[in-house]
Amino acid sequence: MNSIPDIIIAVDGYSSTGKSTFAKMVAAEYGFLYLDSGAMYRGVTLYALEEGIIGADGSIDEARLKKEIGPLDLHFGRADGVTRLYLGERCIETEIRTLQVSSFVSPISAIPFVRNYVDDRLHAFSEGGRVIMDGRDIGTTVFPNAEVKIFMTADEQVRARRRYDELVAKGQTPSLEEVLANLKERDYIDSHRETSPLRRADDAYVLDNTHMTLHEELVWMLGLLQGRFNILDSPGLSC
Repeated sequence: MNSIPDIIIAVDGYSSTGKSTFAKMVAAEYGFLYLDSGAMYRGVTLYALEEGIIGADGSIDEARLKKEIGPLDLHFGRADGVTRLYLGERCIETEIRTLQVSSFVSPISAIPFVRNYVDDRLHAFSEGGRVIMDGRDIGTTVFPNAEVKIFMTADEQVRARRRYDELVAKGQTPSLEEVLANLKERDYIDSHRETSPLRRADDAYVLDNTHMTLHEELVWMLGLLQGRFNILDSPGLSC
């Protein structure tokens, strides 16, 4: 049987398209290491909020952040087959998913030295390949030579509902209108920032999952990989 080689798979796309869920699912199915670049940016944002680097008026003390980001110990840990983000010894996976962090992650991630910090760590984590990584500029900037690039999109109303349901499931109480407004703002900032804006790489495959189930997404990925690497045998799908 022909197997998938030790490649890097880059997954980019708009917020709340399910990039992380998709990437984690593919990682589990094919034995890849999953890295969430968005989590790294959220980790920096959480640190900035907790340390007062982001002021009450929403202003960002970039000089202070630049001074403190170098030794910032953000890293991934893996236990029970799940990859989580840590700040030092503290798991911050839950804290980085709040709407407050979501409200500031786009302006934080638009800062060039923050992007350099995250890119350096992602390159270190991915040495040796067999990695799937999702974010906004993985296929265009972080890993422009990734063997497989995917760009995910979906209708914005569907994306807002998905994000709303996710927050409610975690005990938060946003309004759907508030979530939609935040999503639109993030789309605009991500697409118009000066450094590494969100865009589809020329050689990326588009996955519009507006009307797709997770199983259908995995079947789509299987077909893509079979075609790219001449894989004739199909592994059993786990979902």
